[in-house]
Amino acid sequence: MSRRHPIISVTGSSGAGTTSVMRTFDQIFRREGINVAFVEGDSFHRYDRAEMKAAIADAHVRGDHSFSHFGPDANLFEELQGLFQIYGETGTGKVRKYLHDEKEAEPYGQLPGTFTPWEAIPADTDLLFYEGLHGAVVTDEVDIARFADLRIGVVPVINLEWIQKLHRDKASRGYTSEAVTDTILRRMPDYVNYMCTQFSHTDVNFQRVPVVDTSNPFVARSIPTADESMLIIRFRDPNGIDFPYLLAMLHDSFMSRANTIVCPGGKMDLAMQLIFTPMVLRLLERRKAELTAH
Repeated sequence: MSRRHPIISVTGSSGAGTTSVMRTFDQIFRREGINVAFVEGDSFHRYDRAEMKAAIADAHVRGDHSFSHFGPDANLFEELQGLFQIYGETGTGKVRKYLHDEKEAEPYGQLPGTFTPWEAIPADTDLLFYEGLHGAVVTDEVDIARFADLRIGVVPVINLEWIQKLHRDKASRGYTSEAVTDTILRRMPDYVNYMCTQFSHTDVNFQRVPVVDTSNPFVARSIPTADESMLIIRFRDPNGIDFPYLLAMLHDSFMSRANTIVCPGGKMDLAMQLIFTPMVLRLLERRKAELTAH
């Protein structure tokens, strides 16, 4: 953790909704005039798209049917930890972009599914914002979570997560249902060992729970909407959280535990604005005080 160069980390698996959370934070940053270094988790994958396809094929030949983007062998965990540590100490570090599609790749003159060259983060940013798969990973080799000042988990119940992934990958990437299902099955060991464990290290978790039948996610014709969901917001440390204020502002909400609010799913953006705006401002006040003192 760093008083001078704070880091916010949003972590969740593919299809969890971390991109929507990033858009909410982007609104906060623009409104408050905060200069942010954005880091996408995909940029710390070890392999580009073609290399990953080959690596999966090689793993199958070796009898490894669980090699996935969720695990350490397909990612640069040490480099990501190094970025968090160096940014916290100096306010800079090396980053790159993963170019998902032709629109993203065209300005760089590269193919989709490739990485841009590593570049230095400008030295004048106020904070670093990470969004991706592994922002709170802790293993025997790395402890990425300890270098982030605010850790946020985005965790739909697993059937909803699968429905979102199935619809996204079929619509935007042209995959078949069978191909997406194979990916889900292949990732399951790494999901259990490297994804689920992160949410014990996050400061705030947002879990969307549908209130419609998702018993068989593999045949669901549509993604449950926000209005067909409830949102569970869990705080690791409830001290300092103004629960009466949040309950008053988030109509039809209630507390299910001493550290947990339940509210309608359509209020997710509002809930994040109410919860995270003061948290971000406190990080910046702490940064300003530290810089002034030195």
